[in-house]
Amino acid sequence: MNNIFQRGQGILNKYIGFFLLSVFFLWMKTYIVQLTQFDLGIENTLQKFLLFINPLGSALLFLGISFFFKGRKKYISLIVIDFLLSFLLYANILYYRFFNDFITLPTITQTQNFGDVSSSVISLLKPYDILFFIDIIILIALLGFRYAKIEVKDMSRRKTSALFALSLAISCLNLSLAEIDRPQLLTREFDRNYIVKYLGVYNYTIYDAVKSTTASAQRVMANSDDMTEVINYTKSNYAQPNPAYFGAGKGMNMIYLHLESMQNFLINYKLNGEEVTPFLNSLTNDKNTMYFDNFFHQTAQGKTSDAEFMLENSLFGLPQGSAFTTKGLNTYQAAPAILGQQGYTSAVFHGNSGSFWNRNEIYKSFGYNKFFDSNYYQINSQDQAEYGLMDKPFYEQSIPLLESLPQPFYTKFITVSNHYPYPINEEDATIAPAATGDKSVDRYFQTARYADEALKQFFDYLKQSGLYDHSIIIMYGDHYGISENHNKAMEQVLGKKITPFESAGLQRVPLFIRVPGMEGGVNHEYGGQVDILPTLLHLVGIDTKDYVQFGTDLISEQHDDLVAFRNGDYVSPTITSVDGKFYDSHTGMILAEDKMDEANKNKKMVQQKLTYSDKVVNGDLLRFYTPENFIPVDRSTFNYNPNSESVSKK
Repeated sequence: MNNIFQRGQGILNKYIGFFLLSVFFLWMKTYIVQLTQFDLGIENTLQKFLLFINPLGSALLFLGISFFFKGRKKYISLIVIDFLLSFLLYANILYYRFFNDFITLPTITQTQNFGDVSSSVISLLKPYDILFFIDIIILIALLGFRYAKIEVKDMSRRKTSALFALSLAISCLNLSLAEIDRPQLLTREFDRNYIVKYLGVYNYTIYDAVKSTTASAQRVMANSDDMTEVINYTKSNYAQPNPAYFGAGKGMNMIYLHLESMQNFLINYKLNGEEVTPFLNSLTNDKNTMYFDNFFHQTAQGKTSDAEFMLENSLFGLPQGSAFTTKGLNTYQAAPAILGQQGYTSAVFHGNSGSFWNRNEIYKSFGYNKFFDSNYYQINSQDQAEYGLMDKPFYEQSIPLLESLPQPFYTKFITVSNHYPYPINEEDATIAPAATGDKSVDRYFQTARYADEALKQFFDYLKQSGLYDHSIIIMYGDHYGISENHNKAMEQVLGKKITPFESAGLQRVPLFIRVPGMEGGVNHEYGGQVDILPTLLHLVGIDTKDYVQFGTDLISEQHDDLVAFRNGDYVSPTITSVDGKFYDSHTGMILAEDKMDEANKNKKMVQQKLTYSDKVVNGDLLRFYTPENFIPVDRSTFNYNPNSESVSKK
């Protein structure tokens, strides 16, 4: 036993021995994390092997950088690099627990949001998380207690070169085997889940950095010829307005009501025999309200900001990060600017910091006249939610601000109470929690009920003030509330197994459009958030044929019912695409062979649409095109400072 101890100590007294131990620790830790903390959908033996082997090449490569340092510094650099890689791994663990996704370079740069999400981060921590850094502690202890002595002698260049050659060979083998199982892995814009599954977290980070840098360079390289190609595409996919609804709300006020994290399964859902959202349920029967029960969110990492971006511009959010934070200075032809040139005053109401999601900058690019952020609200600790002012006091305090606006107005109210991790005071809860054992899922029904009650109170005001009979009211869900990480609890809630097909269906969010005098009812048309803007503009009598928009009017007989998701998946009335597999949208069964041509054709159409939208956003292409009778937005004319005499200028 003593001989084994001495032999082990002898190996660690050589730097190469200490290095290989570090590599082994990082390799095994990363493999265990990828296996247990991420739901990567491992389906076969080759994928299991790739998941096991992909951290090895990265560990050898990155930790091998320490060989460029001399003497004692190579030990210090090794531990520092190991810590940085471990921190990156752990950051992805926390991010995945919240978003069911992986960190991208643009999300790392969104530091202005960090202070606002700190309480949510705390709720994601687990007691065993210290184990993700235990290898660092062991390595430091080995040196601190002198079990491993520092070897000052450096390794030869030949051996160092051999080490890097080995790491590259392992990585190349990894990529080659991945390409066998998933051809064109790096070129076909697969979901981030695929990249991590096949290449590992660290190689994914490199891939993401390259993609993000490439996207940033697109603006420099873009020219007007790119815009011509896009215009031809959007004109060929334009849907003419439905004559029965075109101009039905002409001259009316417009009020968007943001339904934070509200999924469509809540509509008419009963928990222990009690309706969770009784007010929203009642609107499904309102004679002037059109309720879309096959409406899907299309957000990616930008979540709420992606939803806003789509409804304001009919452009898709970005595949990495948020366009709100990375493309805030772009040229846009957004709803506030279009309507502002038709005599509308535009404003956003939000009881949170104006810097969150960079709203106080990108709203200027959209052409919003006013932005009422937390500076305009009285927020005490009792009324403080995770991301700002709770819904009931938010609506109450918004009323005098709304009444200060000239009519007609275009407004948006962004609520926050129904947001992960769904905390709620006992006195505010009017429905018992669910009993799945998953705290987030159980409380979700209570905060959704609270949001529903707040909405009803605001509707009561609209009716009493007379605005109800002169306003278009649109209520939209921004994104899912319960991620796939909570599928076990959701299976108890829904009473069925959550398959990939069912998970795609759960991306439905509510959409209600109320227009006084318009015939309402339940509309089964398939659509997504990118379709809202052309629908709204047609309702107020503005034709969209000259605008660059990637959605189509939901009420038009020519509406495109192929709903694209940001990762390239899609849903339609006949086919649902999830993770590279195709399902019959009616039965949920794997699609029959005779339908595969249609499925693949849809896939290409989705990819084309996303690609063109990304070209517009990344290349800032709208600077090269101005529709007839549209005046480009001048950002300098907007000032949202409450202490300024010119809060905004029309």
